[in-house]
Amino acid sequence: MMKSRKDLPTVRTFADHEIITPQHPLARFVVITNNDMTPDPDPITRAEAALDRLSHEFDTWMHDECDRLDRVRTRVIAGGLSGSAREDLFRAAHDIKGQAVTFGYPHAADAAESLCRVLDHAPDPQRVPIELINQHVDGVCAIIRENERDRENHVAQMLATTLRRVSAEFLAVEIRENPTPLRSVRGPRLVPRA
Repeated sequence: MMKSRKDLPTVRTFADHEIITPQHPLARFVVITNNDMTPDPDPITRAEAALDRLSHEFDTWMHDECDRLDRVRTRVIAGGLSGSAREDLFRAAHDIKGQAVTFGYPHAADAAESLCRVLDHAPDPQRVPIELINQHVDGVCAIIRENERDRENHVAQMLATTLRRVSAEFLAVEIRENPTPLRSVRGPRLVPRA
């Protein structure tokens, strides 16, 4: 198939080198959405504008996620940390971990990640103290409900750091007694290890 002249790369020659710039074959697929036949703005600009339009809903979404985390915690208190309750608690914390930074709550993401780590690596889920779960859920929800968005907020930062430290201490003791569950983690988990 013969390439048209506009599909060929441009070559700029200098005394000691050449710069070859290939044509962008996808340029012909750019969607024109306005009447003056100019392409849409940069996709990143469009995405930022879309996030800006939705940003007033971020707080509501995060409060809904806190309510979900709290409901699952109530199930865990009533029935123990086994089966679907453990999976649901992990998913609720994991969802907050994934959304919180985007929605402006970086320390809530850190605290939720700490809870995920405990749920994922505890050799015996029944030995995870309910106080540790309560501390994490209460901490995550407090950061979100108090609207602690600033990465430099020292209270939220200290809370997340303390939760990570307490979790690490708990896991160190638990894993020392049963080291086999700590296999290498190759990627983010969606459910805790069975």
